[in-house]
Formats: sequence, structure tokens, C-alpha cells
Amino acid sequence: MSLRPLLLGHRGARAIKTVPENTIPSFDLALTHGCDGFEFDVRLTADGQAIVCHDPEVRGIEVARARAQQLAGMPTLEEVLIRYQESAFLNIEIKVAKLEKIVPKLLRDHPPRGGFVVSSFLPEVLCALHLQSVTLPLGLICETHAQLDFWRPLPADYVFPHYKLVRPQLIREIQQTGGQVFVWTVNNPADMRRFVEWGVGGVLSDDTELLVRTLRPGVAGRLEEKVQ
Repeated sequence: MSLRPLLLGHRGARAIKTVPENTIPSFDLALTHGCDGFEFDVRLTADGQAIVCHDPEVRGIEVARARAQQLAGMPTLEEVLIRYQESAFLNIEIKVAKLEKIVPKLLRDHPPRGGFVVSSFLPEVLCALHLQSVTLPLGLICETHAQLDFWRPLPADYVFPHYKLVRPQLIREIQQTGGQVFVWTVNNPADMRRFVEWGVGGVLSDDTELLVRTLRPGVAGRLEEKVQ
């Protein structure tokens, strides 16, 4: 059990609506608030580029059918890996298949020294990634009990259950297999404290300021002093 769980921004500092989620400014903001790192989403363009994007369509353009140049302003996975190679823990969520060769290669070329995990809702994607690299840290994301049932047979070192699924017994079961639990998306201070008391390894939140202020008030105070 980690005595100091990782604090991660969900799509960066998503609660700050003046800054678009899943962008470099949002990732920077999460780190400025005091988070250890952040979660972000990756999709594949028609010309084989790994693009940071949550939704299948952007500005009316279908990502899977677009060329990367049509999605100007959206960071690539490679850009994120290079920028944060030394400064952040990266939770790289794979939204679609066919990224199984691209992602491990980029991670070999630009290994995040602050740690990382490649996560997905898709068990088949995790299995394909494992075949490409048996040492790649993988995580299964779960929003339902049915999805949670997949974690035992998968080659996953991490489980990312929705906060409504998390119970002490689940955390113990996963930790007994050598795995870690990262809970999402936690935006209530009482929930944040409870999950840390239960022993989760990481907490993901939209509200990165609240997350750090709640779980690391000393860090938040020092950061506020620097801003002033």
C-alpha cells in the first residue's frame, strides 16, 4: 500500500473551463496546481498519428478518418512524451485499437522518467499491447461491475475503477495480486480522503486544485505563495 498515492489530473486540469482539456496548457496547469501527473486520451488518425483526443469527432471532423494536419492545435502523443519526460507521471488512455505498435515504440523512444501506465477500457487492446511489450505497465479502466470482472485474467498491473465501484475489499483483492488501484473521477473532498484511507495507489480528479488542497495542503500552500 502506498503511503503517498499519486494525484493525477483527469484530462489535465479539466475543471478549469477557460483552458481546453487534453491540451498542453491544461496539463501544465495540473502540474502547477501540484499534481504528480495527469491522465490523457489517445486516438489514431487516418495517416497513423497518435493524437491526444477524447471524443471520436472534433470540430465536426472524425479523427479516425482525418489526417493529423486537419487537427491542428491538438498535441500528439510524441509531443506530450517529450515535454513531460522528466516532470510527470503519465496515464496514457488508449481509446481505440491499432495503436498497439505505435505506443510502445514512442515509449521506448521517449521513456517517461516520472513513471507511466498505459490504460484502456478495451481488454483486447491491453492484450495486444502486452504481446508487443511484456514489460509495459498496463491498466484496465472499469465503469461497471461487468467490466471489472475482466481484471483477473488480464496482464494488467493497474485497475482503474470508477469511484462508485470502489470498496475496501476490492482494493485488497487487487493489491494481493500485486496490482494497484487508481480511482476515478473523484471530485469530492470526503471521497478523496476516504479512498486514500482505504489505500488506493492513485486518485484522478477533474478539480486538480481541490485534489491537492485536500490531500496535500502543505504543497498547495507553498504553490499559492509562489503565485503571490
